[in-house]
Amino acid sequence: MTEASLDIIRAKYIASAVRMDQYPEGELIEVVFIGRSNVGKSSLINSLSRHHGIARISGTPGKTQTINFYQLTAKLSPEERKDFFLVDLPGYGYARTGKTSRRQWSKFIEEYMLKSPRLKLVCQLIDIRHPPMESDIEMYKWLIINDLPVQIVTTKADKISKMAVQKHLNIIRNALGISNSQIIAYSSTKGTGRQELLDVISEVLLK
Repeated sequence: MTEASLDIIRAKYIASAVRMDQYPEGELIEVVFIGRSNVGKSSLINSLSRHHGIARISGTPGKTQTINFYQLTAKLSPEERKDFFLVDLPGYGYARTGKTSRRQWSKFIEEYMLKSPRLKLVCQLIDIRHPPMESDIEMYKWLIINDLPVQIVTTKADKISKMAVQKHLNIIRNALGISNSQIIAYSSTKGTGRQELLDVISEVLLK
């Protein structure tokens, strides 16, 4: 953890992309969010940035079909500010998506994640209420194999009791084979875990 408490003071939508030539220009660090469809990614992005509505929340799983770039301004200290890109990737594992579309999505997502020199952290979101699904485990293994820095963030922590949170975290930890520091319990409604995740992002921005 860092001594200074980072906070987000500005956030704005920049671009949506399905090809490399559509990515925003510049050298800003990228922090990526990925998870199964309907895991609560948009709600978490809105909560983290404290700009409600910056990421559109849909009741239809699999709605996000593009790589969405948001530019966030982090306040690192009273004097220091730093901009970075928060990148929202399409959800994986939605059964109703056609196989052709799934292949196209996975191709451009894979291309982005393996070729972007600005990518410094991947936050993989998993619903805390359920054990990781096969697609969650496969995604985590793929990230590790490709040497991408991963932070597991469990969503919807307010949907279960406080006592159940630790039990469910242990289930997810054991399924992925990770340590306590590699997982955060987050509630977009209550803001639980927000500062913890901001501290992780702060470490990335300060490197």
